[in-house]
Amino acid sequence: MDIRGKTALVTGAAKRVGRQIALDLAAKGADILIHYRESRAEAESLASEIRALGRNAAVFAADLTKAADIQKMTAAIFKKFPSVDILVNSASLFYKTPLENVTEADWDKLLDANLKGPFLLSREIGIKMSQGKGGKIVQIADWSGFRPYKDYAPYCVSKGGLLTLTKSLARDLAPKVLVNAVAPGPVLPPPDMTDAEKVAIAKSTLLGRWGDPADVANAVIFLLENDFINGAVLVVDGGRSVS
Repeated sequence: MDIRGKTALVTGAAKRVGRQIALDLAAKGADILIHYRESRAEAESLASEIRALGRNAAVFAADLTKAADIQKMTAAIFKKFPSVDILVNSASLFYKTPLENVTEADWDKLLDANLKGPFLLSREIGIKMSQGKGGKIVQIADWSGFRPYKDYAPYCVSKGGLLTLTKSLARDLAPKVLVNAVAPGPVLPPPDMTDAEKVAIAKSTLLGRWGDPADVANAVIFLLENDFINGAVLVVDGGRSVS
């Protein structure tokens, strides 16, 4: 796929990794549809940055755990844009859940945000892609879908499910829609992580350091530009999963 001139919907694009993906796709010549749930100011700021690059940008709010919200958002998108060529499901929820403290609400919140939401939106956009000129979907998963973290069971299960969803959608939407995933490792620490924890995690990678959101964005672009990769998971973790 030549990214130039394509329309890309990036969820959770207002902040962190999603923001970097949106900016890098815009730099490659894509028009960007910025999804956010609560971070409107950040989403509008990103849209201004993208327009300064000479690309179109539009902002859409939705709670992606609700099918009605997704249908409302996609209706608004297709009212303004003839098609969505690229979908990057980057929106995610992450917090610690020690096993003895996990509640049903924790389970539902993490599975809904990290698995149900990407499924609902991928189905909605993917079917429209398959009925039109095709497209590409990239899920932002996590290497913990292969090797779970301690005290994060619901989160890791949600990301493991996202890896399976990627392969399932690749089969169901082929050949016109290609679906792949990127599984990042340590690229951006959460706000509550201590300096000691950051150092320990860096040492746990084969490269001895943290990555960067740009590393994830580069992997997304690689998958978009390659037209013979489908149902694959690209791990971007500095070798942590094999250390």
